[in-house]
Amino acid sequence: MKSIVICGSQRYNDEINQFAARLRRLGVPIVFTPDFKYLRKEKLQMDEKDRLTSRSYRKQIPALVHQHLDRIRRADVCFVFNKNGYVGVNTTLEIGFAHGKEMIIYALEPEIHAEDGGELCRHILFTEIINSPEELYKRLL
Repeated sequence: MKSIVICGSQRYNDEINQFAARLRRLGVPIVFTPDFKYLRKEKLQMDEKDRLTSRSYRKQIPALVHQHLDRIRRADVCFVFNKNGYVGVNTTLEIGFAHGKEMIIYALEPEIHAEDGGELCRHILFTEIINSPEELYKRLL
């Protein structure tokens, strides 16, 4: 069975962890997730531009980005948890990194339309839209 790394916005931390827990219960042995435990709940819900006003947050970012890129490096498959089609700047970077590694990249939902802030170049990197842990599990066999 293939290992998987989940990429997504901090605002979806709880949902990403629930999705990962379901994958583990289904039998996926290695599920890497972003590490957002260092942030308080109210910070998780903020926009990145607002979080970046915090000096301590800005100091933590480089290490956190490198840690998650290492998780991507160690995984076989990438899953983008893009609820409501939302993909932030860091997740865009992670998608590019996964693509450069020639990984299969699945996404929870289609990219939002360009006129609503979406980006066509991200969407073309998604192999398939998969909206449940059960369907994703089948692809990892």
